[in-house]
Amino acid sequence: MIRYMKVSIIVPVFNADKYLDKCLNSLTNQTYKDIEIILINDGSTDKSEKIINEYKKIDNRIKVIEQKSRVYDLKIEWNKKCKWRILYVC
Repeated sequence: MIRYMKVSIIVPVFNADKYLDKCLNSLTNQTYKDIEIILINDGSTDKSEKIINEYKKIDNRIKVIEQKSRVYDLKIEWNKKCKWRILYVC
């Protein structure tokens, strides 16, 4: 019996509208589907928030954390935010 792992992928976002579509297309089109995608928008002032919200509407694996321009302490917060055991930070 093959056991599949569930994977959490964390993507920090800050003014990344030029690259975000490509990143999110890549993540949402993976052949491995048992993932959650956590996007951390760190106070972006470009179109990143709009792009994030568009993807969130079409893919229920996407979770969004909004914060206003502060350093994200992943060591403390990841355990609260990630639903699964394996963590990948982009």
